[in-house]
Amino acid sequence: MNAMFQLMTADEAVRMIPDGACICVNSFVGIENPVELHEAIGRRFKATGSPAHMTIVSSAGFGVWEEDRAAEGYIRDGAVDKLICGHFGAMPSTKKIILEDRFEAYNLPLGCISHAIRAQAGGIPGTLSKVGLDIFVDPRREGPGINRISKDPSLVKLVEVDGEEFLYYKLPKINVALVKGTAADPRGNITFDDMYTSGDALSICQATKANGGIVIVQVDRLVGMPSRPRNAVIPGCFVDAIVVVEPGWRDEAYTALTGSFEVPYSEWSVWTDRIEALTSTRRQDSVASRIIGRRAARELHKDDIINVGIGIPETVSHYARKDGMLDHITLTVESGGIGGFPASGPVFGAMIGAASVCDISNQFDLYDNGGLDICFMGALEVDRHGNVNAHRGPGAFAGIGGFANITAKTPTVVFCLTFNTKGLDVTRKGGIVTIQKNGSIPKFVNEVRTVSFSARQAVANGQRVLYVTERCVFTLTANGLKLLEVYPGVDVVRDILELLPFAVEI
Repeated sequence: MNAMFQLMTADEAVRMIPDGACICVNSFVGIENPVELHEAIGRRFKATGSPAHMTIVSSAGFGVWEEDRAAEGYIRDGAVDKLICGHFGAMPSTKKIILEDRFEAYNLPLGCISHAIRAQAGGIPGTLSKVGLDIFVDPRREGPGINRISKDPSLVKLVEVDGEEFLYYKLPKINVALVKGTAADPRGNITFDDMYTSGDALSICQATKANGGIVIVQVDRLVGMPSRPRNAVIPGCFVDAIVVVEPGWRDEAYTALTGSFEVPYSEWSVWTDRIEALTSTRRQDSVASRIIGRRAARELHKDDIINVGIGIPETVSHYARKDGMLDHITLTVESGGIGGFPASGPVFGAMIGAASVCDISNQFDLYDNGGLDICFMGALEVDRHGNVNAHRGPGAFAGIGGFANITAKTPTVVFCLTFNTKGLDVTRKGGIVTIQKNGSIPKFVNEVRTVSFSARQAVANGQRVLYVTERCVFTLTANGLKLLEVYPGVDVVRDILELLPFAVEI
């Protein structure tokens, strides 16, 4: 028996967290969050006012899509001074109060946070990356602060190495790790067998111990037999406290996402439907999104390694399946899954029938080094230069997530978006597209509100960039957008050119 760790209740374990702690949470958007540990922190803070003045770091965010569960309560009550996350989508109340300037909040690319955590694990203060150059996080543009009080200049710096520009991402020193695992063996080794992803659990624990901190792990159960060495993601010697929280009943559809049993390619659609029924998730199913998905899917080639964003881009997978291409390509998801079919909605980050699941940092090595062949992403706005805003609307934001990493170096980037929105009515019959009514909100604007994707960087990198809409396709050139295709039935002047606030090459 390893003497280093102790079995504790959640309330006992969180008493170890000091005021001013920098906590790193291992989770992915709305999944694999150590919920009971968060709620114990909330109970302690309500009762005693501690732990206070906390900083919380999470590469992909740590909510559960509910305003009164997990960390939402203690964040709202004022226990946190600073949040640093890649994505805030699963944190509904936190997103609102960030915009009220209640505490500092920063949005960095998901992969850059992951790599900065891994750097701390190796005793290095930060990480260099090309990702983020010339987009919002670049200090020459806006920097990573989300609200008016978020002005920490230490998180992202522009540096030059060997004559090349990089961004240097540096996180505060992590001294508390909160992790959710499946089981702890008699030595305290932690396995992740029933989890959708292991996230960056090992790097987070290593970084915490390198900084003299404490590691608290919530598990579903204890097991009597030692884990097989390759299955033990976190060695027991890194663990200070283990909290056992028996999980609730889980539908078999969710179990399909853990890899507990094989889901062959032929059954992906069946399990997708079952999961969507459970989560009340509706994939984009308008005529416009189907037109976009069908056209975008034509860009796929056999043996492509790809990433598909949420929303309209998900229709690409539908047509890839319909065309028989799906079993000739390899899908990936930011949480580490490779070779399955990504789930959506509240379980985004999980995969049906994954061939393998790696750490988040390893997955972003693939994305950052241009290892994808093609990606399909959504967009809120596109401007005359070809820049894209995909992460922040008026008075609302979700966060950049993995978008910046995925689009920074992938050879072909396909943005899937409607030409305009709010009231758009489109029909397609016999291959003829008719714009019955335009939406009141344009997607193509002179200047985007904030830059998630830099056209200038893409041109310099030699990337091929397409903007696929329900009526036409644009491509990126050194001078901005060029009209590449107009669909049958669409009037090029009335339906496209007269509605654009800028000129495009034809």
